[in-house]
Amino acid sequence: MRFVDEFRDAGMARTLATQIAALCEPGRQYKFMEVCGGHTHTIYKHGLEDYLPDTVSLVHGPGCPVCVIPMGRVDDAIAIAEHDDVILTTFGDMLRVPGGRGSFFDSKAAGADIRMVYSPLDALKIARRNPDKRVVFMAIGFETTAPSTAMTVLRAEAEGLDNFSIFCNHVTIIPAIKAILDSPDLRLDGFIGPGHVSTVIGCRPYEWIARDAGKPLVVAGFEPLDILQSVYQLLLQLKEGRCEIENQYARVVPWDGNTRALQVIGEVMELRPHFEWRGLGFISHSALQVRKRYARFDAERIFLVPGVRVADPKACQCGEVLKGVLKPWECKVFGTACTPETPIGTCMVSSEGACAAYYNFGRFSRERVKEATRT
Repeated sequence: MRFVDEFRDAGMARTLATQIAALCEPGRQYKFMEVCGGHTHTIYKHGLEDYLPDTVSLVHGPGCPVCVIPMGRVDDAIAIAEHDDVILTTFGDMLRVPGGRGSFFDSKAAGADIRMVYSPLDALKIARRNPDKRVVFMAIGFETTAPSTAMTVLRAEAEGLDNFSIFCNHVTIIPAIKAILDSPDLRLDGFIGPGHVSTVIGCRPYEWIARDAGKPLVVAGFEPLDILQSVYQLLLQLKEGRCEIENQYARVVPWDGNTRALQVIGEVMELRPHFEWRGLGFISHSALQVRKRYARFDAERIFLVPGVRVADPKACQCGEVLKGVLKPWECKVFGTACTPETPIGTCMVSSEGACAAYYNFGRFSRERVKEATRT
């Protein structure tokens, strides 16, 4: 396959669906978690649930970087932005994420200088153009985006830009998967592994999931046939009594990852002792912080950050959604009080959020509403 259309071929999807159904044991229920929010959007955008037997269910995991940011970290960033000489920069998804004191949009309306950027290098450009301002980049994301943040810090050091810093909120995927496996709320048969993260870390870090936890994992791409093939590979492993890590996304993901990207992350950043995740609580060694060597680029060392924990709104059940315990439509405020225009939780804000996927692609209940056929 070379072209996108080939990964969306309906005939091949039906063939895979037939093969998937043939692998299912009568009377057995299967539950697989797609870790990455990008996979969730592919599943519901293309109606892939309709290609699966009723005995195969897919639940979403904590692989949305914006969704797992706790409200307290949003408030910390707002506190930094409220300094008169600060320009806070962030990705677009973060602008509407609610904190305890409102969102970045609310803070911007109140006078804070908060700007959207597409890359940390854009923030560096703003720092060059505003030498009298302190420019802070709110760094978020899994290992996928951490290399670009680390490279930007190295660029700032090389250029001597002391008015640039990062507010580091990068998280790591492996501890989150371990927390899911340790949770008594959920019983899984396997994982559809994240594709983008794996382009950086590779497949080797997942080997313990098969070895110690006894769960198969297939790293998957983001096209419809990628997802269906991954489900097929998981079911084939279970049928044959195997438990392995497989790489369906081999056209992009190297088994050992991107060694240069990992080196850059390791040079600039180190693991935090612990970090709070929305829905999962505090997880040890699950996030990155700036090394002391680069302290002058670390906003948490430059500014007085409140660091106060903020509880999620009682009506919001994003935590349960992120753990795969609830489907978005099971949340009491989904699609009513909580919509993309008026989000209560992060899962409705992000382009990778599960609630946004269900809302945008019409999944408001357990039963999917079939599209009307032309007469």
